[in-house]
Amino acid sequence: MTTTPTGTAEGTSTLLDVRALRKVYPGRGRGVEAVSDLTFTVGAGELVCIVGPSGAGKTTLLRCVAGLLDCTSGEVVLEGRKVTAPPVGMAVVFQEYGRSLFPWMTVRQNVERPLKEKKVPRAERQRLVREALEAVGLAEVHDAHPWQLSGGMQQRVAIARAVAYEPRILLMDEPFAAVDAQTRAELEDLVRALWKRLGVTVLFVTHDIDESVYLARRVIVLSSSPTVVLEEVGIDLPDERDQLTTRSDPRFAELRAHIYQLIQQAKEGHRPADRRPGNDGGLRRSGRFL
Repeated sequence: MTTTPTGTAEGTSTLLDVRALRKVYPGRGRGVEAVSDLTFTVGAGELVCIVGPSGAGKTTLLRCVAGLLDCTSGEVVLEGRKVTAPPVGMAVVFQEYGRSLFPWMTVRQNVERPLKEKKVPRAERQRLVREALEAVGLAEVHDAHPWQLSGGMQQRVAIARAVAYEPRILLMDEPFAAVDAQTRAELEDLVRALWKRLGVTVLFVTHDIDESVYLARRVIVLSSSPTVVLEEVGIDLPDERDQLTTRSDPRFAELRAHIYQLIQQAKEGHRPADRRPGNDGGLRRSGRFL
């Protein structure tokens, strides 16, 4: 097959720049090196997925990007400014949606809370909350409490809260891992719809290869720990996607198989230097860009 190695998508300006990021957790001796040397960029308006073996440091990476965790060395630069704390204009949706929502608050109050902290005027808050809840299909349950909703609906609340904040970049850490397959498909389509409608940049961490191919324009495949970028794969599927047609496309199967093979190689300890011509399992790569 032919894959499409890419950097930031052609024609877009760089919004996020991760430069030689390294993270070592303190411990006996030298500590535990979770991330070794991660370098990649994300363009404004891109939807990029990150996949890798279990324990590859995907969540560590995302927390460093979000300013929730200090880098040991290297840096994260957002819009030309080094990230040293949670930056303005960034929102995060975590996997554990139940723990990120306040059970004593209504849906509307949960979505409104970060806007209050941002000191957004009341009329503007009400408009943003209303539009966000309409966008995720929860306008009719705005007075319900999270514990009254299904897991999928609770995650929609978390997404609405992020959207209402009007972020320039949205980080999502395996947000659909705890929901059933049908709900996952609905939420995947919701994310793509919001991405296209709002023009927000999305960096989406997932352990699901199919999900990464379906959602993204580009997939960054990580090695096993200590983590580096093993390969970047451009997803040259049609921009208009749906669960049935897209997943039935032969190209979808080719991309899925290639990323699966990369992750298997990562589990075996392969590093980027090992992926030289003639040592890629017979896969052919080209310089073709999206």
